[in-house]
Amino acid sequence: MMLSFLAKLCIERNCGRLEWWCLDWNTPSIGFYKKMGAVAMDEWTVYRVAGDALVKLAEKFDE
Repeated sequence: MMLSFLAKLCIERNCGRLEWWCLDWNTPSIGFYKKMGAVAMDEWTVYRVAGDALVKLAEKFDE
């Protein structure tokens, strides 16, 4: 239901796509998403900056 709502919102706002993340070991969810027509974007890698690294990155803005 939630994904249906988001898809409708995307169409209304003229968005070209709907994207989300799923852990690669979560096979039940992956199967569910594929049945909806979702395609895995295997060539993409998610990066995260957190903790001290986030603080250091933010400090570079003030330099």
